[in-house]
Amino acid sequence: MEGRWRGGVEGSELHAKDGIAMKADHYDSFAESYTRENDTGLFNAYYARPAMIELAGDVAGRSILDAGCGAGPLAADLIDRGAQVTGFDSSPAMVALARRRLGDDATVLVADIAAPLPFRTGEFDDVVASLVLHYLEDWSGPLGELHRVLKPGGRLILSVNHPVIRPVVYPDEDYFVISSYTEDYTFDGETAYLTFWHRPLHAMTDAFTRAGFKISVISEPPFLPDTPQELLPAGIGDRTSFLCFLFFVLDVAFQDR
Repeated sequence: MEGRWRGGVEGSELHAKDGIAMKADHYDSFAESYTRENDTGLFNAYYARPAMIELAGDVAGRSILDAGCGAGPLAADLIDRGAQVTGFDSSPAMVALARRRLGDDATVLVADIAAPLPFRTGEFDDVVASLVLHYLEDWSGPLGELHRVLKPGGRLILSVNHPVIRPVVYPDEDYFVISSYTEDYTFDGETAYLTFWHRPLHAMTDAFTRAGFKISVISEPPFLPDTPQELLPAGIGDRTSFLCFLFFVLDVAFQDR
């Protein structure tokens, strides 16, 4: 599901909450407020979604699976560009919002990325997974399933929390240890707690290659040039980028059917 990093590293207002555990891929309790902010906020509307669309390129006529689709804004953008989109999310409330947004233009299902997916082997040209995997401790099963549903020559386009965030915000933590942390966010005035899994870059790339992917692109893109100044982190000055998310394009390296 699409997420947001409130403030990036600069101007961050995040706070760790020890002992608070919330299933991070289940947004039912704050789906409406999250969606309102997601549609217009800096880190999704002006950064993550445009970057995913740019990496996807020409998608006209391509069959795309939106893994963790949330309320469907990325799916809507892909449909506008001519893609045939199927989405899924583990949150029934988010799926309901996505169905409301997309109507008959896409099929949206309730499904769990950490479980076997209800799709045929080799069904999709591309998979997009925007800010999803960082909610999971184990990437092997999900990556294996995403690889399975892709056609030969298919692509997995994904984004995750940038791994440098953890040691920068929490300098006493060991960057090289895969570890969880919980933080509070405010979505349209409503507080929610999300639990993420930090993993170092080499752990990410090792997981990709073990699942049968070849890394085509690693990207740290700028935010959109027309981003309203009032949305940007304080003190950003003339910079066009900030530390926030890390983006990948992965090609299917081999198929073990």
